[in-house]
Order: sequence, then structure tokens, then C-alpha cells
Amino acid sequence: MNRFILVLAAAIAGCTDPGAKPPAAPAADLAAGRAFAERECKGCHGLDGKSTAPAIPHLAAQREGYLLASLRAYKERKRMHAALKEIATQMSDADARNLSAYYAGQPAVKVAPGEGKIVSPYDRGKSLAAACSKCHGEDGNSTTPGIPGLAGQQPHYLVVAIQEYLAKERKAAPMHALLPGLSRVDKESLALYFASQMPAVRAAPAFGDPAAGEPLSAVCGGCHGSHGISFDTATPILAAQDARYLVSAIKAYRTTRQRETMRAYVSKLSERDIENIAAFYSVQKSHPAEKGQTLVQDLTDKCNRCHGADAGNAALVIPKISGQDRDYLVMALRAYRDDRRESTTMHRMSLPYGDSVIEAIASYYAAQPAK
Repeated sequence: MNRFILVLAAAIAGCTDPGAKPPAAPAADLAAGRAFAERECKGCHGLDGKSTAPAIPHLAAQREGYLLASLRAYKERKRMHAALKEIATQMSDADARNLSAYYAGQPAVKVAPGEGKIVSPYDRGKSLAAACSKCHGEDGNSTTPGIPGLAGQQPHYLVVAIQEYLAKERKAAPMHALLPGLSRVDKESLALYFASQMPAVRAAPAFGDPAAGEPLSAVCGGCHGSHGISFDTATPILAAQDARYLVSAIKAYRTTRQRETMRAYVSKLSERDIENIAAFYSVQKSHPAEKGQTLVQDLTDKCNRCHGADAGNAALVIPKISGQDRDYLVMALRAYRDDRRESTTMHRMSLPYGDSVIEAIASYYAAQPAK
């Protein structure tokens, strides 16, 4: 009997058309989708798909495939929102299909005039930098011995340095009294502006021997890069830095600055060694760590490769973001950056950027007409 069943099954399988397509999903019931939206969704997302408050996404004209994927992610606990997880868990596949199709079919939300005003973090930083030029020089190229140059410096490092001055972990100057008045976005914008400036070439200092300092810098290169050019946004660039400032900074790691790895190394250096290392780094050529002038445009061009492509393809699981709520976009980008929302690609793309850049990108897309 069992042999007969196996043969019969094989015969049936052999008669099946190998090119046959799987049965299509049932057509969505738009009336049922509207009824579900009326009952569960309109309080936040509106019956027409326009959000009722900031930081809540518009759903109108969103890709149906993306909406379905989002509901599935909430149901599977891959996205975090207590109310949505509860709603998605109780939804049937038909409910999800009907609701997604309903919102996808609503007219796109129109961008109000003046909405999503773009504030360039570079321009914001430039206006703030005027107060720093008296000490740090035009465009961050200091000419006063002992005052650090800021031009071309790594942006995240500059933000950390500001925080250390505020925490009194570094010796503050009178002008640093301006720092407490800066918001987080201000600090990041200021750092981006200085990071984008060209460092001036420095003459050899009156002390130290650059040639003698080069072999001593070998250990430093593991973090600070070859010839003092760091490619880590949190690690300072030493090339083209003021030599007198470098001497004082190296010595500070023996006492007040909190970096144990630095302390372990510099404690073994003689005064002459420190002067030679400082002299070596001061005469190295450097370049801007960032391109703040075009950064937002460059990033949105990258975003458009996925989010701007094939806008009419409803099956894509990549969301449309033009005309989306600005505060929601800020929140989503922060979540990707901080690894609180799952997407390897988005995490990798947003990880290096602070709130100033994220807010500029969100403002740009919020101002674009939805498609």
C-alpha cells in the first residue's frame, strides 16, 4: 500500500507544470481596510493617512509593500512601539493586506509652504565660529603659540573636546565661557564647520627636531594614523597642529586628561622626546576631515539611490520619504544610528552622523513634494 501511494504521488508531481506560478494573493478589500483604519489607526495616522501630530509618520501614498513589511516587523517584535505591536499582533494577514492597500491608495500629503526649512549644519557652524576666530584664527588656523588649530580636525573629536572643557577635564580659557550656551546641534555644527576647513602648512617650530620625532611617533600612528592623519572621527588629527599646544596636551595626559592608554605611553617620554614628537607632527601636511559644504547634498544623493528609485513600484519594501513628517524622519534616523531599529545598511550609513546632520537630512526630505 505504501509503495502504491509513493508511486501515485510521484505521478501527480510529474504532471504538475514546473513553470506554474503560485496562486496570487487575494485582492485587498479597501472598504475593510478603511473600516480597520477608522477603528484602530485614525487617532494617530488620520483616516486620510496624514499624521495627527509631529513624530508620527504619514501613511498616505506610502508603498503597499513597505506598509506590509512594517506591520510584519511590529508583529514579530522587530520594531519597538507598544501600541503598534499590540495592534499588529491581533491583525490577520487579510487585515494587514487590506489596511496597507487602503493607506497606499490615499492621495499623498501636500507639503505646506515653508514646511521643512533646511538649516545647513555647515552654515550654522560658520556663524558660530566667528566667536572662536579671536583665539583659534580665521577658519580655525591658529597663529598664536599654544592655541590649538581647529581647521581640518575630526568633528566627533571636537565635540568630545568641548564636552571635556565643560566637565573641567581640560584647562579652560576665558573664551570657553561661551561653550555652555551651545546646544548639542550647535556643537556638532561648529565641529563640522572647522572639520571642513583646510589646515595651513606650518613652519618648523623653534624647538624640537622633526626628524628625531618621526621614529618616536610610530606608536602614535596606531590610533592617530600615518603622519598624524586619523581616519577615525573620534581620534584627533595631529598633523599641522601647533607644536606648543601638542607639547602641553601630551603632558596633560600625565595628569588631568583621562586616557589611560595615552598616559601609559607618554609617562615614559622625556621632555626632549615630547618636543621632538610635537615638532614632527606640526610640520606634516593635513587636509579637511569632512566636506561640510556639500555633505547634506552628498548624503541625500546616496539616499535617493534607494528611496528615490521607482517611486511607482508599490511592491518595494523601501519607504518613500519625500514629504514625510520631519520629526518622524529625525526619530527614525536616530533609531537606525543607535541600532535601535533593525537595518544593517541604514545603521552603517547613519552611524557617523550627529543630530545636526540628521536634522538637516530630515528637513530636506520633509520639504520635498511627496510622490
